[in-house]
Amino acid sequence: MKSLSTIKLVLACSILVFCTPILAQTRQTLILATTTSTQDSGLLDVLIPIFEKERGYLVKTIAVGSGQAMAMGKRGEADVLLVHSPEAEEEFIKDGFGINRRIVMHNDFVIVGPENDPAGLRNAKDGIDAFSRIANTASLFFSRGDESGTHALEKKVWASAAINPVGEWYKQTGTGMGLTLSVTDEKKGYTLTDRGTYLTLKKKLSLLIQSQGDPIFRNVYHVIEVNHEKFAKVNSKAARQFSDFCVSESVQRLIADYGKDKYGSPLFFPDAL
Repeated sequence: MKSLSTIKLVLACSILVFCTPILAQTRQTLILATTTSTQDSGLLDVLIPIFEKERGYLVKTIAVGSGQAMAMGKRGEADVLLVHSPEAEEEFIKDGFGINRRIVMHNDFVIVGPENDPAGLRNAKDGIDAFSRIANTASLFFSRGDESGTHALEKKVWASAAINPVGEWYKQTGTGMGLTLSVTDEKKGYTLTDRGTYLTLKKKLSLLIQSQGDPIFRNVYHVIEVNHEKFAKVNSKAARQFSDFCVSESVQRLIADYGKDKYGSPLFFPDAL
């Protein structure tokens, strides 16, 4: 016959096994809709585990273009956004879908292309001139075509150059930045990319930076909480905690250092402090 202590031990183990899934299920989830660059650069792989450990939430990350992330916010399908499409963000806030928009960080956009640079972008005076040279030489250009922040800026530059990009030379991938860079590299074309994603994937690519430094290429990221007054299911408490986390001093320092050891330069520059 089993001793009383043995029975107690068996019962305790049984309760622990039974309760563990329940405890996991009761742990609150935060739905983060963000741009692919924060994912492809590896930054979220550093930040999310820290947030989960410190704040006690499980984070479900959905990495899409900024436009798609805001579309999710407009349907109440996300709690918080981390995006980089300023004009669309302002409209998102104005229409009442988002609250508490806070600047987090920035990097910049660059135009990358094949080493032989058939469009002569190295001699371009600015981003508009670079885009004009691509169109005038009908050099192969790959657009994300996904209403992301990158795509929004690209369209803005084409418009500033008074160019309607159509023809066999202009292709749309409909994918995120990482896949667009891979396709561009394979086909020896040009594309507009955020510097962080490019540096992260650089070792796998033959593409070189052919145009950079234009102020129009500044790439700013904001964190935005989805308006819980519009959508009752939004986890507003978790969204606020993630927003506070992104602009906290410790996280801003992490952002400032991220990429230095591996790439010789940070992939993003903190702006919240």
